[in-house]
Amino acid sequence: MSRVGRRGVVAGLLALAAPARAARRRREDWRGLAGEVRAEMAWAWGEYRRLAWGKDEIRPVSGGASTFPLKGRHLGLSLIEALDTLWAMGLDDAFRDGVAWVRANADWDVDGEVSVFETSIRVVGGLLSAHHACGDPMLLAKARDLADRLLPAFATPTGMPCRYVNLHTGAVRDTATNPAEVGGYLPEWGTLSRLTGDPRYADAARRAVRACFERRSRLDLLAVRIDALTGAWLDRRATIGSYADSFYEYLWDGWQLFGDIEWKVMHDICVNAIMRRQADRRGGRLWFADVDFETGAVLNTREDELAAFFGGLLAQGGRHADGAAYAQSWAAVQARLGVLPEEWDYAAGVPTQLTNALRPELADAAFNLWLLDRDERWRHLAADHFRAMRRWNRAAHGYTDLADVTTKRQADHCPGYWWSEQMKYYWLIFSDTPRFDYRRNYLSTEGNVLLGFRH
Repeated sequence: MSRVGRRGVVAGLLALAAPARAARRRREDWRGLAGEVRAEMAWAWGEYRRLAWGKDEIRPVSGGASTFPLKGRHLGLSLIEALDTLWAMGLDDAFRDGVAWVRANADWDVDGEVSVFETSIRVVGGLLSAHHACGDPMLLAKARDLADRLLPAFATPTGMPCRYVNLHTGAVRDTATNPAEVGGYLPEWGTLSRLTGDPRYADAARRAVRACFERRSRLDLLAVRIDALTGAWLDRRATIGSYADSFYEYLWDGWQLFGDIEWKVMHDICVNAIMRRQADRRGGRLWFADVDFETGAVLNTREDELAAFFGGLLAQGGRHADGAAYAQSWAAVQARLGVLPEEWDYAAGVPTQLTNALRPELADAAFNLWLLDRDERWRHLAADHFRAMRRWNRAAHGYTDLADVTTKRQADHCPGYWWSEQMKYYWLIFSDTPRFDYRRNYLSTEGNVLLGFRH
């Protein structure tokens, strides 16, 4: 990843909570902690292998399973999302078993519709990262076949994709989309074009991003809903959280992964506008308000946990002090509640959605900050995140969502991204594994490693 200097980092970290200061003083056996992460992954995989093999998502409390992203039909989502994490951890027998399942069972010719965005970042991305790990051409062929079935969604007058497509017929549905689902394709589809020599995938991804970016307001802000047919905005709210997050992330990533200067320019324009219009500093903390995208008027002070990734993105883009400050804002919420709620009102200082969906975004930010400055504080933050998850989210057959962060009452669902994201972030930040290039790498919005594996 790109690296920036440490100048200005200290100023952004002065207002740390006492628990965070204490964490920096702890002595940790990082490789020992990495071993604990690996052991939890191996245990959870064993339960998935025993109770839900080939199913999309295990229910860790009851031992059942649920489907996603195709209703009523399993595509092997969690298995595919876990593959490159298993390889990075050296769980080679488990990795080989998973690849063998894909070879024998993965079939995308299904008469049913899927989310174009979710299927791309999770399944196409998971297959590509597994291919990066082992080089098996079957995995690349499976990724290409699936992307071909998603391509009809991009055949709109604007080039922005419809949200759903039928994998068998190519029929599309729902033109009322959002920046995240418009702009969340280039790393996976650009990689697919590079590996296959077919430019259609990268071209479709680039056209969609440009169409959305060109429709930004005079304040250089994007709202959360847009019509893929007409390009008309359907909402006025600008946010860095859900429905927008991956758009900003992938602007930077297009520059980082492919050296595309146009993507860096677009990233800088958008992030500069966010810092001017949405940044809100209160009580020594940095937060980001939702605002009207045309006037800049504050609409609310609620942030969903998905936005916690933004600290890492700010640091990658050269705003290291701001990124560190924002990550510490979320760390303070974690220290207060134990685990992060799905939504937090920073002005009121209360959770406004009490669930915890096993989100990885704070661990993601800590990992990206640590890659840039190697400050141990980020390892401690990731350690706190892991230990809280192990304490509260561990169930009989794996790791589960929480229904209520105040009571720590468990739900019964393990999202596919758990296998691909935080378990990988924990492992990479603690292990110093020789299988990963810590200076030149790329992880997607879903945590898939598309650059950086060492063999």
